[in-house]
Amino acid sequence: MLDKFLNIKDFEDIVFHKKEIKISQNVIKDVEKSYDFLKQFAKDKIIYGINTGFGPMAQYRIDEGQLVELQYNIIRSHSVGAGEPLDDLYVRAAMIARLQTLLQAKSGVHLSVIELLTEFINREIYPLVPQHGSVGASGDLVQLAHVALALIGEGKVHYKSEWKNADEVLKINHLQPLKIFIREGLSITNGTAVMTGIGLVNLLNAKTLLDFSILASVWLNEITNSYDDFICEPLNAAKHHAGQAVVARQMREIAAESKSLQKRENILYQNVSRVQKVFKEKIQSYYSLRCVPQILGTIYDTLQNSENVLINELNSANDNPIVDFQTQNVYHGGNFHGDYVSFEMDKMKIAITKLTMLSERHLNYLCHDKINEILPPFVNLGILGLNYGLQAAQFTATSTTAENQTLAFPNYIHSIPNNNDNQDIVSMGTNSALIAKRVIDNAFEVLAIELMALAQATDFLKTENNLSPKTRKLYQNIRKNFKILIKDRPLYEDIERIVIFLKS
Repeated sequence: MLDKFLNIKDFEDIVFHKKEIKISQNVIKDVEKSYDFLKQFAKDKIIYGINTGFGPMAQYRIDEGQLVELQYNIIRSHSVGAGEPLDDLYVRAAMIARLQTLLQAKSGVHLSVIELLTEFINREIYPLVPQHGSVGASGDLVQLAHVALALIGEGKVHYKSEWKNADEVLKINHLQPLKIFIREGLSITNGTAVMTGIGLVNLLNAKTLLDFSILASVWLNEITNSYDDFICEPLNAAKHHAGQAVVARQMREIAAESKSLQKRENILYQNVSRVQKVFKEKIQSYYSLRCVPQILGTIYDTLQNSENVLINELNSANDNPIVDFQTQNVYHGGNFHGDYVSFEMDKMKIAITKLTMLSERHLNYLCHDKINEILPPFVNLGILGLNYGLQAAQFTATSTTAENQTLAFPNYIHSIPNNNDNQDIVSMGTNSALIAKRVIDNAFEVLAIELMALAQATDFLKTENNLSPKTRKLYQNIRKNFKILIKDRPLYEDIERIVIFLKS
């Protein structure tokens, strides 16, 4: 039952697991109060977007006989997106974010908007929403206009895996196109729903990446028989960062039943030869192995902050003006501005780029026989020179990591004035969210190749039974999607299968 607050678990259930939406009766009553208040309040007042033009055209008053046409005009005039359409998952997320804003009962919309938007989500009717068009300042005007276009029975929708005309799909589902009452056109198009929806999907995928990266990091340390004190509680408690403590604790829990990690006190702190001057085994492992709590802990903290910001945005009234039936007033301002989301997307993509870099360094360690000193080059289980193992797959991981490093440059600061300088500083929030999505998708590919190398290493060393139950389970799942590589074969489908496994 949807009310005025949706948490991340609720969002995940609706977006990923297609949980049906039902609206709380208390919320419905407030939405009706907001509409009834605006209907009376707007009769003898000048209110932006109700009886004025939009943006710089707000200085022009609209005749009473053209008010309904005005609302249709903002939808049609702003349906100017370009580029590839967003995938259904992201359109669904955006519609849920827009619905949640309207449920705050501060938009003055007729209840029929909420009812039709709910039907679109529940029936999996996805408007065609191009990726390009939003500057993230009056929110996602262009992309949301494409959502509104479908609601009024125009434009295209993706329905049952086919592109169809919106009016045709409405008829199939016995639904009436959206009717304009007061400000329905502006209320749907004006807000941060697209960047917020994409941002929340990014967050959930980034959390999945982090979980698998933690598992992979334990697995790698098992392969190298690392000393376990780098994840011990006293060491990590000495540095006062919540994320580091959480990651170290999770790694301890994963490694608890491992037979591969060593105790420093059993080897280096007891019966140490006084004669030995040079130690064959490393006293401390490479940073990419032993600094995992510090590196991934930073990412954990970043994602936690992103969740707080995105959930706040999801449950906010982020259009303009704000219709407040409780104070009996209409307030003009800038709640549509996407700075909060844009900034978090930049921080998230920087964090996930660092996770990608860590994964690439792990892969390099596994592939580089002169560094690890225990594995064949490129974890090649075939004939050296005749076969090539993961040599070429490392190229893919390296180039993809490099792309992420380029994409990690902040987008939040790329404001370009437009709209006759009415929008003189903008957030570019949807661009930030889409770039972060690209970084996250890339990270899954790099992590998939690292996991392939870990599986190869485990088979070469014959240490499956020494792994902890959780890393052994991951090994088994990777092997279901990537059969042992001895003779060379194309691996692009193996990589794709592992990415699908990780995302699911």
